Amino acid sequence: MALLLCLGLTAALARGCLHCHSNFSEKFSFYRHHVNLKSWWVGDIPVSGSLLTDWGQDTMKELHLAIPAEITREKLNQVANAVYLKMDQLYQGKMYFPGYFPNELRAIFREQVHLIQNAIIESRIDCQRHCGIFQYQTISCTNCTDSHVICFGYNCESSVQWETAVQGLLQYINKWHNLISPSFTCLEPPHLANLTLENASECLTQH
Repeated sequence: MALLLCLGLTAALARGCLHCHSNFSEKFSFYRHHVNLKSWWVGDIPVSGSLLTDWGQDTMKELHLAIPAEITREKLNQVANAVYLKMDQLYQGKMYFPGYFPNELRAIFREQVHLIQNAIIESRIDCQRHCGIFQYQTISCTNCTDSHVICFGYNCESSVQWETAVQGLLQYINKWHNLISPSFTCLEPPHLANLTLENASECLTQH
């Protein structure tokens, strides 16, 4: 599997991803206000209410991502619709026996975490289908603003494409990060034809 070099991205602590969806506030407001109707046991109500209130914050604690939490709008819609469907089905039932409702909320929460993890990682892995610098639009889970992710894909079909891709990488670094120096000789044109993926990665990490 091709490796990805993700550029110009800084890890940030986010409050969650689902809250960036347009229907989140309305949906979770309904869920919180109707939680007292879902269990025969009064002890389930504060537990369930806390789960719903801390949904976004707890999501980020469980993601454990080494990359920024930035998700495409399409994948966010998919995750949100899946979560809302499960939640709406849970709320369609009448009162549940003690312990059942919060346990079901936890199960939906865990499934949502996995869906978000997969959505973010899959978008990064898709970069391997490209050769060179590639950019795709995302939503930042930190503040729900439009953002974008820039990656470097290694899926080049020829040495010519590979040379062009590495030259584009150098131009990007030079333009945005001012990291090019005379010692950055391992990626200069004379070395590009025989440059391997391992050598390129080693060169970049050393600078």
